[in-house]
Amino acid sequence: MAIASRFLAVALIVFLVLIVGGVALQIFLSRRKSKWLGLILPLLTFLYALALTLNVTSTDGAFPWGALLATFLLGNIPTLVLLAIYWAVREKFRVRDQIDKMNIDDL
Repeated sequence: MAIASRFLAVALIVFLVLIVGGVALQIFLSRRKSKWLGLILPLLTFLYALALTLNVTSTDGAFPWGALLATFLLGNIPTLVLLAIYWAVREKFRVRDQIDKMNIDDL
């Protein structure tokens, strides 16, 4: 019993480190000058969700439309979170660019 609880604790810590590391990497990539770097992780998670969806199989002979839709939607939750981070970080760039344009117009 103690071994199972230790394994669960270690797995939870590793999972949290991966999540925090992924978010930190997304923020880092989104702050780069090139806007395409920030779209790498959302693209990878979208491709992963697409691969998950393509792996849904039929078990009773009928085509599993509900399972396909649920898998695709649930698989894209990380994609949406990473895109939200990307848009939030890039919004600061857009505001800064607008302020710079206003300052240039004032001159």
